[in-house]
Amino acid sequence: MWALITNLASPKKFFSLSSQLLPWLTALFILTFTYGIIGGLILAPTDYIQGDAFRIIYVHVPCAFLSLFVYTIMATAAIAGLVWRLKLAFLVIRHSTPLGAMFTFLALLTGSIWGKPMWGTWWIWDARLTSELILLFLYVGILLFQSAIGQKQSGERALAILILVGFVDIPIIHYSVYWWNTLHQGATLKLFAPSTIDTSMLYPLLAMIAAFLSYYTIVLFLRMRYELTAGFANHHWLQVKK
Repeated sequence: MWALITNLASPKKFFSLSSQLLPWLTALFILTFTYGIIGGLILAPTDYIQGDAFRIIYVHVPCAFLSLFVYTIMATAAIAGLVWRLKLAFLVIRHSTPLGAMFTFLALLTGSIWGKPMWGTWWIWDARLTSELILLFLYVGILLFQSAIGQKQSGERALAILILVGFVDIPIIHYSVYWWNTLHQGATLKLFAPSTIDTSMLYPLLAMIAAFLSYYTIVLFLRMRYELTAGFANHHWLQVKK
């Protein structure tokens, strides 16, 4: 198993694997995004309490999910970079950070747009909103730190430690609606219990989450491949795969 992980983490293996996966990921993105948009904006019925305002969940929820997911990927890569010195770990971190910041910003923006008709205000210092805002600050801080250290090995270790320290905010975001009394509603998508949302609304939402996840993976792969192309331009295996 370790040999498999090491091989897949090498630039050569990654370039080959990503070449095979990108067409499938693109097809998955097109299919799920198309179904999610049509199902969420046209086919799903109007919510009996929120009216059509609820339809913003088809952007808000995927962005909120990806904001946490991307940081979790970065924390995993930080462990891999610190402990096992995997070659691509810090490449994953470098190119995931701006994507994670974008998803977090969009989650906050769409949440504010949704909150105005529901709560009567664009912003409130709710536990979920505040901890999500802290996550955005973490992403911005990591971006600034990356620009300051470049690709220095000692700086990359400090960056990995910073990411792992900031990971404490992820469970706080997730459990904030259970630990404190908040205006933000609890989770409607549940892993080990029935989801509290009708299937006509649920399936398009799951499709949009899959579409956003596919988009993140596609862009991450493309950004990493571009950097690998520049760094390994003279390697024969890269010249063959172009």
